[in-house]
Amino acid sequence: MSPVPLTRRSVLAAGAAALALPRTALAAPTVLRAGPVTAQILPDGDGKTAMLGLNGTTPGPELRVRQGERLDVRFENRIGSDSALHWHGIRIDNAMDGVPGMTQNAVPDGADFDYSFVAPDAGTFWYHSHSRSWEQVEQGLYGPLIVEEKEPPQVDHDVTVMIDDWRLEEDGTLMGGFGNRHDFAHAGRLGNYARALPSVRQVRRGDRVRLRLINGATARVFPVALSGATGKIVALDGMPLQAPRDIGQLMLAPAQRIDLIVDVAQTLRFDFPTRDEPYELGRIEVMGENPSPIAQDITALPAANVKTPTAPYRDLSLTMQGGAMGGRHAGEDIWALNGHSGLPDTPLATFQRGETARIRLINETAFPHGMHLHGHHFHEMNGEVPGDLRDTTLLHRGETRDILCVFDNPGKWLLHCHMLGHQAAGMKTWVEVL
Repeated sequence: MSPVPLTRRSVLAAGAAALALPRTALAAPTVLRAGPVTAQILPDGDGKTAMLGLNGTTPGPELRVRQGERLDVRFENRIGSDSALHWHGIRIDNAMDGVPGMTQNAVPDGADFDYSFVAPDAGTFWYHSHSRSWEQVEQGLYGPLIVEEKEPPQVDHDVTVMIDDWRLEEDGTLMGGFGNRHDFAHAGRLGNYARALPSVRQVRRGDRVRLRLINGATARVFPVALSGATGKIVALDGMPLQAPRDIGQLMLAPAQRIDLIVDVAQTLRFDFPTRDEPYELGRIEVMGENPSPIAQDITALPAANVKTPTAPYRDLSLTMQGGAMGGRHAGEDIWALNGHSGLPDTPLATFQRGETARIRLINETAFPHGMHLHGHHFHEMNGEVPGDLRDTTLLHRGETRDILCVFDNPGKWLLHCHMLGHQAAGMKTWVEVL
């Protein structure tokens, strides 16, 4: 089926839905059990949606751990097919990265897998299926992972906001056709319902709030306009900015995250801007007044312990090809990277540990792509100057961007488009760090 456009009614209706976003503080090993769940995505009183989830909810529980602590999770797969969990944005031990066929075997239905790793960076991350991800993430197998600073900034509330869209029938049934070739060849599986799901529903006027926005959609790029507060952007993809930045309109490709610290003046609204009036994705209501608002300036978060790139750089290029209106390429599927569809037998490059590479990403296609590198963060280049650290970078049609990365995490690491249908139809490769 072709993608169904968002409508004002559908977005507003989805914004009123009440999915759960439970929190789990990890003082001891925890269990994530994947299985069927029923979600109230449509407004209360309308039909429910059969999906997949973890521990009975979708999104799955919010996991919280302190920076430098070890995370121990037993993944119990009970969904009826193979699965695995990828810990997105964490500079993780390769064996724990959760990529079937590369870092582990897929976890069969009825089996378990133990993940254990140290969280080296404070920030906003998430976890999601990496087995038939274009289908299982769309069905709800994902959740937030928050790594708290050893000395967190002073705020009244720390709020996670998952953003997603779904393709639903009128009765709430999740439409099938996850492997739809039309979707794969175009912008991906775009839903007809969308919403922002905050973990806190109510704050006071004058509260200082940390907002952690996560785009969990499989394909949709979300522009987000925030109203009801003033503040600063303090981190992108879990990596602190050198200096807080004015907010303006926010843009999140699938899998990207943005941290903001804001002071509340009135109801917080998350809007999807359009040429007409904005679509309200979600809100946090204001009740009461904070008698002692935090008065200090919003300052930078503690810097991440990421190695500084040093010259000389190794120069590489990666060209995105294919898709509808994208012309011919040498690959055997809809999409290709450097003329090859799917994972090649040999890596795009093999690096000695600590080697720095400058990779030119070239989007020759008619669609945007969010390119994600596993196991590392990279700088988006501003000319010759290293810019923001990210793990996923958005390239619009026809756009070229250089990224600069110190490859210091040993193992085999995926580099792929996080429009998950594009990945499924060929847009993925890998690198190896010795």
